[in-house]
Parts: sequence; C-alpha cells; structure tokens
Amino acid sequence: MSVRKLKPITPGQRFRVVNGFDAITTDKPEKSLLAPNKRSGGRNSTGKMTMRYIGGGHKKKYRIIDFKRDKVGIPATVASIQYDPNRTAFIALLNYQDGEKRYIIAQNGLQVGQNILSGEGVAPEIGNAMLLSAIPLGTIISCIELRPGQGAIMARSAGAFAQLMARDGKYATVKLPSGETRLILVNCMATIGAVSNSDHQLLVSGKAGRSRWLGRRPRTRPVVMNPVDHPMGGGEGKASGGHPRSRKGIPAKGYRTRSKTKASNKYILERRKK
Repeated sequence: MSVRKLKPITPGQRFRVVNGFDAITTDKPEKSLLAPNKRSGGRNSTGKMTMRYIGGGHKKKYRIIDFKRDKVGIPATVASIQYDPNRTAFIALLNYQDGEKRYIIAQNGLQVGQNILSGEGVAPEIGNAMLLSAIPLGTIISCIELRPGQGAIMARSAGAFAQLMARDGKYATVKLPSGETRLILVNCMATIGAVSNSDHQLLVSGKAGRSRWLGRRPRTRPVVMNPVDHPMGGGEGKASGGHPRSRKGIPAKGYRTRSKTKASNKYILERRKK
C-alpha cells in the first residue's frame, strides 16, 4: 500500500496524490459478476430532480459482491485483487473448489493464492468469515452483519475496522469505526482483518474536474443563497449566515437527531465521539 505524489507538469497535478495500486493484480473484471448500473442523475421516476448536485460521471458497471459469505465450509482461493469503481475498498475474486466464482471485499494483507474459508470451525485468519461467537476477543474485524443472514453492512469502506471487545450471553460487544460501542448478536457473521486500501484517506483530488468524473456536480454553499432558498442565506455582504443548519432548519454541528424512543437504543452502550 502506497501513494504517489505527481510532478506538477499541469496545474491539476500540482497537489495531486494518487494511489500506488500496489495491491491490485489485474485490471480485467470477471464478466460473469458484472451487472449494469444505470445512473439516475438525481431524478426520480417522473424525471423530477429529487437529489441535488448529482449527474454526469464516467460510465460504470456494478460488481456483484458476496456480503453474506454463505458458502460454508467450501475452500476458496484468492485469484486476484481488483479495483472497484463503486466503492473505496479493493475487492478480491475468489475461485471456490466447486467451480463457483465470487467477489468479496478484500481485507488488508490478503494475498493472491491464499486459501480462505467461512463458517464454523474456521481459523481466525485474515479473510476468513466467522460467527462472532467463535472469534477470539480483541480481534480486528470488518464486514459485520447486524442481523443473522442479512449480509455485511458495517465496516465495509477502505481502511475501516471494528474490534470485538467482549461476549455476554447471546450478545457480543463490538467497538465500531465511528467510536460507537454496541451489542450485536453472536450468531452474526464478521470477517477477520481490516478492510483494504487504507491509504484512500491520503489521496488528493487535485482539480474540480475529477469530482465531475465521479458524478458530483458543483455544490452551492448555503450562505451564498437567498433567504427564500435556505435558512442561512441572505444578508448584506459576507454575512455569517446564522447558526449552521440544514435546508429544513434542523441545526447541524452537535444537534442530536436520533429518536430517544428508537428500539435499538438499548443495544448502544456508548455513543460515537462528537
């Protein structure tokens, strides 16, 4: 894992920091695991814009990822580590012994030719998927389920990881990437190791056009809008714009919007850090 700083031969490259892509072993995706990915441009089914600042961008195909890891007890070999335009993490192509091929989120340190498994009675090694009930305490984990059989929904982005802190009865205590500590059922699945591409946070875009390639249109700051458009708009000159808040008037920067009566509150032992 490394990053490269480019020579400033153009203005857009002066501050550009790119990924070294050392971990990537091929640039040819597995055709059987590709699916079309139609862009909405922020429009709904009637053509009305419902999300601002979305549109354009390079054409992409979706890579079908196995988040459930439900091929229990069947060994798989890592065929390649690949780039995925739909996510910040790298993905790994697995060749199972029964002939099936699947993509998974690649963990940091996963090597081509390595054998990985999922299910019960599996060694807690990088890339293996196990139940929380079988993972040793203190282990770094990622791609965690919240409900048994749901598929991984937590700690999936580049460099993300959680830590298994304790087990008590049917619940395990997990410290999540946000800093939140919560209870998760021990019969939920998690993968050993942190997610790959931890250098993603060091990358520097270099120019505005690169955001357009990613499908992001220019975003208008609320303080430059008119009062009719946003609570922070209006005023003579560079007015402060009032307290930071959303377009609907909900305060930002520390105001808690989570419901006090939400059913899952009892599973959260410690809120994320402010």
